[in-house]
Amino acid sequence: MDSAAVAFTTLDYVIFGVYLFVIVGLGLWVSQEEEGEEKDSADYFLASKALPFWAIGSSLIAANISAEQFIGMSGSGFRVGLAIASYEWMAAVTLLVIAWFFLPIYLEKEIYTMPQFLEERYDGRVRMLLAIFWLLVYVFVNLTSVLYMGGLSINVIMGFPLWASVLGLAAVATAYSLYGGLKAVAWTDVVQVVVLVGGGLLTTWVALDAYGGSEAGVVGGFTQLMGDASGRFNMILFEGELMYRNDEGALKDAYQLLPGLSVLFGGLWVANLFYWGCNQYIIQRALAAKSLKEAQRGLAFAGYLKLLLPLIVVVPGIVAFALDAPIQRGDEAYPWLLGEYVGSGFRGLAFAALVAAIISSLASMMNSASTIFTMDLYRNYTSREDVSERRLVRIGRAVALICIVVAAALAPQLADLDQVFQYIQEYTGFVSPGVLAIFVLGLFWSKATPNAALVSAVLSIPLSAAFKFWTPGVAFLNRMLIVFFISVALIVAISLLENEGEDHPKAIDVGGIERERDPIYNVAAFGILAITAALYAFFW
Repeated sequence: MDSAAVAFTTLDYVIFGVYLFVIVGLGLWVSQEEEGEEKDSADYFLASKALPFWAIGSSLIAANISAEQFIGMSGSGFRVGLAIASYEWMAAVTLLVIAWFFLPIYLEKEIYTMPQFLEERYDGRVRMLLAIFWLLVYVFVNLTSVLYMGGLSINVIMGFPLWASVLGLAAVATAYSLYGGLKAVAWTDVVQVVVLVGGGLLTTWVALDAYGGSEAGVVGGFTQLMGDASGRFNMILFEGELMYRNDEGALKDAYQLLPGLSVLFGGLWVANLFYWGCNQYIIQRALAAKSLKEAQRGLAFAGYLKLLLPLIVVVPGIVAFALDAPIQRGDEAYPWLLGEYVGSGFRGLAFAALVAAIISSLASMMNSASTIFTMDLYRNYTSREDVSERRLVRIGRAVALICIVVAAALAPQLADLDQVFQYIQEYTGFVSPGVLAIFVLGLFWSKATPNAALVSAVLSIPLSAAFKFWTPGVAFLNRMLIVFFISVALIVAISLLENEGEDHPKAIDVGGIERERDPIYNVAAFGILAITAALYAFFW
């Protein structure tokens, strides 16, 4: 073990061990709940379409909040401050947009996957191309980065080698999710989200209490932190306002990461709408809802949790900055704080929260990758009569295992990156503008054609790469917005030329889609909008 590792007590190990036992045991129990009955694809990939709103909301957050938030976003908080919280607060508003405009159409179509929707709206070529895109992103960006950051946290806190930490996380996620599918993932996520929110708040509480001193307490500590690190409590950054040093010591402008008002009115909408509305491993929970009403309430519930999360994942990074933490990498801020300020017993619970976030995301990504491969590639290109439900489930399990093995082999290679959270955002952003354009126009513009969608999908990565290397001074969120508008223009132009202004035969009749009129959802949505506006007004 590393001599710099935090000394875990017996109580810490017991608490952490109990957590692992409960999660794996619960996952296996849920998987065995219908013993004697053969699982079909709806059971395995969509949890029998029976999830209530609280399970949907909890599972959304557990799938979303992982090492990239606890480790990566805390690292960005250490470097650039509260402004990085826009990813969380704007996501809460985005969830309302998805719940009201996107979900009714998805559930009306009774789809399993996002590529399946693309075939119903466009054609099989678009479905296959986007299925391959998503598989590559899940394995080489999402799974790999989450395993790396999770392994890094265990390496820093407990001193285990990075490779052993990565393998351990992969093994635990596989142990309970491989057999049970989305049902096991979703129901264990209910427990996971309680642990990750509770343990995360505990870490923030202890850090602020220590920062302010015993007399000032948590509130006093936060007030003092806002005064001592005032430059890191601005939500809207302008060019040259906040300079920071990266892991190599080079001076960087935070505006390149969070370009002022473009965060509110520009490229961040592209990132969020793609992630929450078109991303299989997120939207799959809503597709598994027992009804549209439950799905919409679930997204609203998740929205409130998103408003809370910067307190858990960004503020600790700012505390580490104010304490002048002796760390070389921004992504070491959260593990360092956990080791230095959280005491025996509580450390085991806080560390369990971090690991809960990691393995729930890993399990979700594995399940969604296997769903896309099985339903969009294997089943779609195999004779339906030759494929049994049992075989589909077996294929799904095999693919999930292969994905996690490949990601575990690649994860240690990310050790040379600074701010892995930004790496995820930027390189996912190579795909998201073109794909979002395909979805938005496919959902809401009746003239969009398959060939136009193919052009947008194929050109998204080359266009994004070209802007990155030809215009290095343009912030990546702004590049995403530019590529999105170019993609929209291409789809519109090609579609009009191809169909001569006529509607496409597969166009969606948006006016004919049934929508819920749920007063509970409406009140919840108003609350999210009001709180978000107040937060931006206060921290502007």
